[in-house]
Amino acid sequence: MSHPNSKAVAARLAKITGHAKSIQNMYDEGRDCTEILNQIAAVKSALNSVGKVILKDHLNHCIVDAVKNGDKSAVEKLNESIDKLL
Repeated sequence: MSHPNSKAVAARLAKITGHAKSIQNMYDEGRDCTEILNQIAAVKSALNSVGKVILKDHLNHCIVDAVKNGDKSAVEKLNESIDKLL
């Protein structure tokens, strides 16, 4: 299922992947822990941001569709995923 923010999410996830590779390289090179921790904080912030975008799509589309279709099991699973995120 495609959501309105699919392209933005894909772009953000690609950036996060790049940052994670940078963290690995910094660690392998023995870079200063402060630099590595700052990079990890940036990745954490980016993950939270993309999580919010996906959550908004989740609420506006997935749950709405499940309720319209009367799929209580799907609604329960969707709510469980929200609880895990939050």
